[in-house]
Amino acid sequence: MKVFLTLAAVLLLPAASAPHASAPRPSWDWPLSPKPAVLRTFDPPDKPWMSGHRGVDLGAAYDGVPVTSPASGTVSFVGVVVDRPVITIDHGDGLRSSFEPVESTLATGAVVAKGQIIGTLQAGHCDALDCVHWGVRRGDDYINPLEFVTDLRPSILLPVAREDPAALDDG
Repeated sequence: MKVFLTLAAVLLLPAASAPHASAPRPSWDWPLSPKPAVLRTFDPPDKPWMSGHRGVDLGAAYDGVPVTSPASGTVSFVGVVVDRPVITIDHGDGLRSSFEPVESTLATGAVVAKGQIIGTLQAGHCDALDCVHWGVRRGDDYINPLEFVTDLRPSILLPVAREDPAALDDG
């Protein structure tokens, strides 16, 4: 019976620990180079109308630094929102990245490649620090941009398989 329960647990373990089917795999590039520090993390609101941080703020070496597209796509918006220049890239499958404050000479409809410069960082988002705000949406839902550049799945430690001492006894 003990062997049966152990076998059942081992067979069920991969299904229980498998990542959610819609969880993105880290396959995009960072929009800043070198890999930036995360100055403010993703902190979505409990309800869509509440306050929260719907993206991440990435530290930059200086204002004017080039910002690149983390994945290929099509420019879906270039303009000013409130008082900041914004560019949005549609990556397909309902995924869109937005960057602010980023000044761009690209036009809506322009096709961009992964790693292509899409604009330059302007001062003003993180007060005295130079940073870019990067938001990602799937449809109408904001999701954590770091999931596309970093594996955020939890580490799972599995027990070491050991021989049953009683089975080794030749008696």
